[in-house]
Amino acid sequence: MTISSENSENSENSENSENSVNPTASERSRLTADEKIALTGGRDFWHLHEVPSQELPSIMVTDGPHGLRKQSSEGDHLGLNDTEPATCFPPAVGLAATWSRETAAAVGRAIAEEARSQQVSVVLGPGINIKRSPLCGRNFEYFSEDPHLTGELATAYVDGVQEQGVGTSLKHFAVNNQETDRLRVSAEVDERTLHEIYLRSFRTVVTRAQPWTVMCSYNAVGGTLASENPFLLTEVLRDQWGFEGLVVSDWGAVADRGRAVAAGLDLQMPADPAGEEDLRAGRENGTVDQAAVDRAAGLVEQLIRRSVENLSEAETEIDVEGYHQVALEAARRAIVLLQNDGILPLDVPAGGGKDPGAGGSGTGDACTGPTPLAVIGDFAATPRYQGAGSSHVNPPRLTTALDSIRSLTGTEVPFARGFEPGKDADAGLQGEAVDLARRTAEAGGTVLLFLGLGEDVESEGYDREDMELPAAQVELLEAIRQVTGRVVVLLSNGSAVRLPAAVTAAPGVLETWLLGQAGGEAVADVLFGRANPSGHLAETIPLRLEDTPSYLHFPGDHSRVRYGEGLFVGYRGFDALGTEVAYPFGHGLSYTTFELGDLAVTSGADGLDVTVTVTNTGERAGRAVVQAYVSVEGSTVTRALRELKGFGDVTLEPGASEQLSIRIPREDLQFWSVVDGTWVVETGTYAVEVGFSSRDLPLRAEVEVLGDEPTPVVDTTWTVGEVMALPAAQAVLAPLFAQMPIAEDPEMQKMIAQMPLNRLSGLGGLDRAMIQQLVDAVNAAM
Repeated sequence: MTISSENSENSENSENSENSVNPTASERSRLTADEKIALTGGRDFWHLHEVPSQELPSIMVTDGPHGLRKQSSEGDHLGLNDTEPATCFPPAVGLAATWSRETAAAVGRAIAEEARSQQVSVVLGPGINIKRSPLCGRNFEYFSEDPHLTGELATAYVDGVQEQGVGTSLKHFAVNNQETDRLRVSAEVDERTLHEIYLRSFRTVVTRAQPWTVMCSYNAVGGTLASENPFLLTEVLRDQWGFEGLVVSDWGAVADRGRAVAAGLDLQMPADPAGEEDLRAGRENGTVDQAAVDRAAGLVEQLIRRSVENLSEAETEIDVEGYHQVALEAARRAIVLLQNDGILPLDVPAGGGKDPGAGGSGTGDACTGPTPLAVIGDFAATPRYQGAGSSHVNPPRLTTALDSIRSLTGTEVPFARGFEPGKDADAGLQGEAVDLARRTAEAGGTVLLFLGLGEDVESEGYDREDMELPAAQVELLEAIRQVTGRVVVLLSNGSAVRLPAAVTAAPGVLETWLLGQAGGEAVADVLFGRANPSGHLAETIPLRLEDTPSYLHFPGDHSRVRYGEGLFVGYRGFDALGTEVAYPFGHGLSYTTFELGDLAVTSGADGLDVTVTVTNTGERAGRAVVQAYVSVEGSTVTRALRELKGFGDVTLEPGASEQLSIRIPREDLQFWSVVDGTWVVETGTYAVEVGFSSRDLPLRAEVEVLGDEPTPVVDTTWTVGEVMALPAAQAVLAPLFAQMPIAEDPEMQKMIAQMPLNRLSGLGGLDRAMIQQLVDAVNAAM
């Protein structure tokens, strides 16, 4: 099984759409009252209730999202019990760095095939919450700080899974951006930020891919638990977006099933007999309408019937090696080359590697002479390849960087652990590592130093305390830098870490994130140039935690967290303030170079079409990821300096050129109007900047866009300045102000512009009746 672009950008899933029609009243009426109530909750930890009278079997759901996590024994949400072996693909933090829809779709297809083979109906994923702070302990499960990138990759993933007849569960809906106090904390976020940042990627996936289920989050939004929030579960999800599937709770997210079902929840997980009593009580006391119970039970029945129909088809063939190759290609594409002074790619050691001397840990004993290469760092031998918690996958095989480097070079490359993850510096381990680095330097060689965060630092259930690399590792790096300058640093982590000077001074730095079971091979392939790195950052790497836009507000207190940075999350905030960063959003280097030219942007009724010529100006074949950012000149609303609105990729041989097309749909140009309570495209001049990161945008073009702003209705609370900004109003009001001598003073003009019309009564001969006549005239002229 290989990654291909087929169906990778499918925006319609006709099969899903046809199968997701809500059951009719006659179909629902076959269920008894008790059967309906039972269907709204789980049978046990992972199974839904069966209804023998209606030939409805129990079906199984399991955790994902970067591999199947089917527990063979009694369930536990945090993965403490054994699970069946399944391919471990790169978690979302790595998958996002590929900036590849086809990669996300290929991973989704493979996971679905394994799920079908295990008779699993729904894979609980993907997780698409926005990375508001680098400290969120679950960031490794989420894609990006940007809703556009998140929505595009998640849509491809969902399509990839569901085209195989297996459902997904889009999570966690909504505004779930921290683990601190996660079952109670209320996210306090303004209306526009809610829609444009934290709901936008959910909207993209729901409207384009129709996931079979959406999972509500633990937290509250605006003081109301997500599981009991009718605004989220009914008004937004169903009424605004047209969601046709069912809403399932996160495991343990429901406080009262009656209130939850009334709000729009359909399925409480896991089994909870008290939840049935809550729902019965709600029906009896009138707080839950029968129609809500019918809806919930009907949607669960629909899910079961759809699942049975798909799982009863021909048995799925399992291609374990093929899935490993998909995981390998995804891992290769996920690796981000942060910096390189020419030290990479490495040459395979001529004549084989030789041990420069007694090399700690006894790993160099098979070699007999000087070597140009040494591997240091525990993660090279014991990889950090996924996150901890409910997404933990049990892979059938696991490659390490150390074994892969030795296999690729055909030599027993010497190795020293250097440190023990989660523990203070060990003088013995550090001494062995520094000694190995010294001997390697004397032989003219290169040190590959593997650093990162352990599972004890990043996990579901709690947030990070800081964004530092462990002190023992930094101390080791500084000691090694004292004996050699030829150091390549490789980072393993599920979210951004602060990079100390010793890292940024290294001639080569690779951010490998978490790469799944094939990560060791991928790292070796990139180090030695068998694969050209093409990953790009899906989150900004700041210089300091204090620079992050959410720093002053995260994680809140007294079970409330205020999203005080508003729209300015991630690169939006860094760019708006001009804050220096270590590496900007979208950054990623290659072993070749690319140039962009011939940018053209056209505006149509359905959006913008961007074309650009990409040329490989280097000496190696490579994959270029091209990004398109949009801004609006003179916008009437607060906006970020620029926002990602499109991206594409192309693989080119040296010297080759290709025209790349990037489509920006009209809905991606919308902002949420708090005045009108709807999405609006603003009329104006749109600037499209194209390049390789949010701060590397060599090309720029402008295009006029005709908006769809609703015709405003002026009233007397509008200020003079607001009214005068309307072209139709100027002809009405200009003569009036021309007769007011006070308005001739420029300073007074500015002052008057801030005055509401109803405060002009008594000034310049105006009274309330005259002001209302003026307002009526303005509205008539619109």
